[in-house]
Amino acid sequence: MTGMTSSLTFRAAVISIALFLAFIGVWHLATRSSSAVASMSPEYAKLMGATATQGKSAMPGPLDVGAKLWEHLKRPFYDNGPNDKGLGIQLGYSIARVGLGYLLAVIVAIPLGFLIGMSPLISRALDPFIQVLKPISPLAWMPLALYTIKDSGLSAIFVIFICSVWPMLLNTAFGVAAVRKEWINVARTLEVGALRRAFTVILPAAAPTILTGMRISIGIAWLVIVAAEMLVGGTGIGYFVWNEWNNLSITNVIIAILLIGLVGMLLDQILARFTRMVTFPE
Repeated sequence: MTGMTSSLTFRAAVISIALFLAFIGVWHLATRSSSAVASMSPEYAKLMGATATQGKSAMPGPLDVGAKLWEHLKRPFYDNGPNDKGLGIQLGYSIARVGLGYLLAVIVAIPLGFLIGMSPLISRALDPFIQVLKPISPLAWMPLALYTIKDSGLSAIFVIFICSVWPMLLNTAFGVAAVRKEWINVARTLEVGALRRAFTVILPAAAPTILTGMRISIGIAWLVIVAAEMLVGGTGIGYFVWNEWNNLSITNVIIAILLIGLVGMLLDQILARFTRMVTFPE
């Protein structure tokens, strides 16, 4: 069984590398320079740039992106003023906002989800409120947050809290409600108290479902922070994308997109690892 799993992992890695190299190759061929397409005065050629005078694609190629990425990696934490900070600083602000908003959501969603899952009365009472609030886009809360909190950073954290709380809340409630009744009845027969029963029986049984909700929430939170930072400005990887677009630096935009994807994958894999740690075959 282990040998089959290792073989599958190796073959999947080979296919992934082949697809990546094919993508890089197509990208390079699509953006490489061609011969001159027009004859014009030097002054006009300087004004128009390489796109018009040499037929060069306005989209940077993988070599251009790689060279620029290496420059960022050599100085990730430089700070030359409000609109010129290193990618390490920008990512740090975004991760800190996501972490704080996500932590607040954990503090609220998991205890409330436990209560909803264990009490049919509370579940029915809160269900209308949950169904009304859950579909609201997190960014729709941003104007109200800015008006009431009057701080762009705290408003972004509030938006992360709002978007993170629902998947955790619903998954926790579902996981708690789905715990086998036989296990709970055995605990009652042994006269295990309600609090101890929640921690020793219900929590371990519902943990995989709870962690799945947390995994979904962290992905949504990382999606939303980019859009929120574009709206509020200041610092963060979302603001960096918008600022570089305003500067017409497509190379930096592509680098930021790449880093957003890598950080999102890392956060997801951390929660996936925790999920596997609490999942056991019955």
